Amino acid sequence: MKQIITPNVITKVAFNSSDPHEVRQAARAGILDGPTTTLAAGHVQANIVILPADFASDFLLFCQRNPKPCPLIAMSDVGSPRLLKLGEDLDLRTDLPRYRVFRDGKMVEDRADISELWQDNFVGFALGCSLSFESSLGETGLSQAYLEQGRVVPTYVTNIDCEPGGCFSGKLVVSMRQFSAQDAIRAIQVTSRFPNVHGAPIHIGDPSTIGINDLAVPYFGTAPAMKNDQLPLFWACGVTPQIALEKAQPPISITHTPAHMLVTDLRNASLSSF
Repeated sequence: MKQIITPNVITKVAFNSSDPHEVRQAARAGILDGPTTTLAAGHVQANIVILPADFASDFLLFCQRNPKPCPLIAMSDVGSPRLLKLGEDLDLRTDLPRYRVFRDGKMVEDRADISELWQDNFVGFALGCSLSFESSLGETGLSQAYLEQGRVVPTYVTNIDCEPGGCFSGKLVVSMRQFSAQDAIRAIQVTSRFPNVHGAPIHIGDPSTIGINDLAVPYFGTAPAMKNDQLPLFWACGVTPQIALEKAQPPISITHTPAHMLVTDLRNASLSSF
């Protein structure tokens, strides 16, 4: 039993990692401050970007022009920390385990709660996350090395330019998973069903072709332990907006810390195209 603390209530509840509401409550109470990778199986986890309203229309355009790395699944009203489509009790200020805060495009801190930073002109964006298709990969028997090893999926900055949207631009960030040649074909088939959460990989094989010089040096995450019979597969990644924020330099912006996602009430199956 763990103690979940809400603003006016202290209760004892059994922390059930399959329940998205309890995951959010644990993050809100400061009990959960680690990666959400293995939590709330079957539920959509989202990348988060929070911006002043003056930058919201440009960022929306950036998402529309770059749907692979920025698949938009929800957008808040100006000043509202709620995304009712994703959970009635959901609060963008408290319900992620960790947040990154950017000032003028530079990451200045990583924190567990952004209530003190919230502004009346903020707009929140929830973007699809590859954890949704990872659930389907597991259901089809495709094991993923980084999960088996208790690691965080590695991400890399490529030499591929995103299409600019207003003041937002930058290089595409990808996440990497390794498979045997036979399993790689199946992984492509499975992830193609989920265009709203990055879809099929954007590259297979030689990482140098997309500007990645060394798989052992990821931008974020844990360096992979590749086997000789494995191929690297690269998917567009929701960390891409963090690169775009560095270039656009809004006075303040906030994102999820990579791998520390917003866990929603949506089911992964609701984002499948077939």
